Amino acid sequence: MAKRPGAVALAAGALFALCAPGAAAAQAGSEGDPPPREVSGGYADWTVTGAELAGRGVSLDVTGPAVRTSAGRASFPALGGEANPETGDAELELGGAARFEGPVARPLVLGGLRLRLADAGGALYARTVVDGRAGELALADLTRGAAPAVRATGVTWAGLRASLTAEGAALLSSWSGTEFTAGDGLGVLDVTVGTPAPKPEAAETPRAASPSASAPEPAAAPEPAASVAHPTLAPGAEQSVTGEGFAPGAVVLVAIDGDTRYQTVADADGRVERTFPVYATAFEGEHTVDLSAVTGRGTVLSVPFEVGVPD
Repeated sequence: MAKRPGAVALAAGALFALCAPGAAAAQAGSEGDPPPREVSGGYADWTVTGAELAGRGVSLDVTGPAVRTSAGRASFPALGGEANPETGDAELELGGAARFEGPVARPLVLGGLRLRLADAGGALYARTVVDGRAGELALADLTRGAAPAVRATGVTWAGLRASLTAEGAALLSSWSGTEFTAGDGLGVLDVTVGTPAPKPEAAETPRAASPSASAPEPAAAPEPAASVAHPTLAPGAEQSVTGEGFAPGAVVLVAIDGDTRYQTVADADGRVERTFPVYATAFEGEHTVDLSAVTGRGTVLSVPFEVGVPD
């Protein structure tokens, strides 16, 4: 696209239109709908590939606690919010910031990321500073590719296609000096959050039958532990790792030999499981898979395995 001769002037009212408080509740609160559940952990994977940004010399990076998981993909932890497994509506706060690198020396950093999912789509909001003024804008509209996948303790929205709003296009154009327009693609988001069922209200404790009677001791939480399905396996084979002792709903990163490749969410029992391929080019000898919690107790587990000829 052709370069603009100068920075585009942005109308402050259009750029920094703040979302009205409680709007999400109004959208999701139609009479008869089940109440939303509080989010406990999760993440949003944002993949930007092809010519959507690269053709304009722009790339996506992140600041912590968000992480880059692969080329063109960034992962942002869900810090809080609410989700309704029945309707598929949600409002989520994401950790970290999106850092756009491009044809100018100064990167564009967008923090305060927030997802609103409702009906057949939603929007991605962000906060930034322009001319010394901070505000929130609707960066991209989201279109669902499929109905959310609902589990007992979580919800996944896959294939949320992002496209720039007029505000987002004006911001990127002003920053980069390159023409962006409303509707331009901004990648795909895959979102997974934990939605544990609310705990039932405690019933009134009955009187003890005798002075010696006592309540049973609560079950102790399992000690953190991890194991692999195959202590030794050949290059190109498939390995599985299992971990327990995490906080229910915790976001868990899976790293192979220190390379973070995957994320998962602990179930209601604090257990995670992930299957992954062992590269055909993997060297013979000891390798390591690490499980580290981004949220919850911050548990970190490490388990070795061998690549070679199985016995």
